[in-house]
Amino acid sequence: MVFGRCPCFKGESEDVQCLDYSHCTLDEVPNEIFSYESTLQELCLDANQIGELPRQLFYCHALRRLTFQDNDVQHLPAAISALTLLIQLDLSRNNISEMPESIRACKLLTSVDASVNPISKLPESFTQLVNLEELYLNDTLLEFLPANLGWLAKLRILELRENHLKTLPKSMARLTQLVRLDVGQNDFVDMPEVIGSLASLMELWCDNNRLSYLPSFIGHLQALRYLDASSNRLSCIEDEAFRNLSQLADLTISSNRLTRLPDTLGKLTHLTTLRADDNQLMGLPDSLGFCSQLEELIVNGNHIEYLPATIGCLRQLSLLMADSNWLDELPSEIGSCSALKVLSARDNRLVDLPEELGHLTNLKVLSLSANRLRFLPASLTRLTSLDALWLSENQTKPLILLQADEAAGQRRLTCYLLPQEDGHYTTGERQTPDMMDHEKEGRIQFLGDSLGKAGAKLVRSPTPYPKELRARHMRMLHSRQQGGGVTVSEGARGGQIGEAVTTQPLRTTTTLLQPPGVEGSGPSLTSTGIFQQQAEADSVAATNPQRSLQQRQQQQQSQILNLTTPNITNNPSTHVTSAAGRWVPGRFWQEKGNPPDVIPPSANGMVLTDAV
Repeated sequence: MVFGRCPCFKGESEDVQCLDYSHCTLDEVPNEIFSYESTLQELCLDANQIGELPRQLFYCHALRRLTFQDNDVQHLPAAISALTLLIQLDLSRNNISEMPESIRACKLLTSVDASVNPISKLPESFTQLVNLEELYLNDTLLEFLPANLGWLAKLRILELRENHLKTLPKSMARLTQLVRLDVGQNDFVDMPEVIGSLASLMELWCDNNRLSYLPSFIGHLQALRYLDASSNRLSCIEDEAFRNLSQLADLTISSNRLTRLPDTLGKLTHLTTLRADDNQLMGLPDSLGFCSQLEELIVNGNHIEYLPATIGCLRQLSLLMADSNWLDELPSEIGSCSALKVLSARDNRLVDLPEELGHLTNLKVLSLSANRLRFLPASLTRLTSLDALWLSENQTKPLILLQADEAAGQRRLTCYLLPQEDGHYTTGERQTPDMMDHEKEGRIQFLGDSLGKAGAKLVRSPTPYPKELRARHMRMLHSRQQGGGVTVSEGARGGQIGEAVTTQPLRTTTTLLQPPGVEGSGPSLTSTGIFQQQAEADSVAATNPQRSLQQRQQQQQSQILNLTTPNITNNPSTHVTSAAGRWVPGRFWQEKGNPPDVIPPSANGMVLTDAV
């Protein structure tokens, strides 16, 4: 056979039988192919950008293998019927939405891969491909299969993953040669009963569906060697489901809602791998010890409180993963698992370890972090093959130095990582608090911590804009002119009204507040000149209200400017208190029983305002 690869291959046309144009960045089928139409038997056009198959391609009547996966083909021409000698057709990962009825003429087809195409429906004529042995229809948007699918009596592999199937046709019971069935990631609520009729089935993939239980007719599949029912809603496995599966070697039931495994688990005498992690198992059946060929046992993320003593019968066990369970102890019989190489019991409640662990001379990895261990048995010194001993999540090296210690007349091993802190988490809460009360007492505390306590009853308010301050000042002046008093205070943009405080005219003073804890260092404003200015302003108000308003505004501005003038003297006062509340320097007006008003600080950190 002569193999040609574009564009370098040049040979006699009558000798070319195979052409490989994969990964050539083609956007159309090369014309030179048609020069070999009488001899070409295999054509590979994978991984290009071809959008259309030309009619001339189907003049290559000798073609036996045609693959054009991973292209942009949108239509499979009806002329495909001309390729009557075709044995293998791979059109996966394109954009083909329909299979032509004329494909029935390709009677010799043994393998068809149409995966990852928006086909959504198979034509009835497809069931006339009676020599078909392998059919791949993964991710094709299928909602149902042809009723006569059972006519494909020679079918050995049927993959239907990632579709929208809810049932299977009953005619599939005729598929007596089927060895692999993949219906994972579909919409099955119940296991189709027709599956129990597939006597030759060796692989069953039914993961990622909505199955609530594993039915007993699964036990009819006596040739079954691989079963994956993970990521369903399984809460029950019927006892008869495992009774006759003596050939089953790999069982995966992870990520379900199982609380127990059937006692018939012990009937799986050829089982080598059991994955039951992420369930709600409270324990493992004693019959597990009859699975004498078991090599890998993975039960992470359950509620297992103990391992059965019969685990010591698993002489072929090399991997045991029991992380994130409720184990209080490991059975002493585990020392009989002489082939064990990896033992992981992280995140449990282990307090002690059995001395029999020292019999595991082939052990290479021992992971015990996040438990409650106080010390290690001295027998661990006999584990000469040990490459890693993990006692903490923060451990930087796989092996650490252990020291011998005498406790209660027994020789123990300890190190700086022992005793362990309780690292186990229960559902929804920790076994130990994040920080003990006596530890919190020694923390550094800031001013904001005390303000945020429930007893303070303070509310965070935004700083008011200057325009709002001017508007508030105008309202205060207007109320003084009208009623001779003032109401305090409207919260800054918060709409909260404080209690009313009435004052007499000519008695309002302006005081500069000093930060807390600073005595005699801050400036204060003398009030004598301010009383005189205010008395003059109030006398003018009686004759000319408009002029009085202007004078009060000018007076307020001059008071602010006078903060940096020489007539400012030291004043040790730090707070101003009235019957209504008190000023907290640089922060707010604290009214009795009401949230504070935010007061903007002046340029030098002080606050200038009116106080009663």
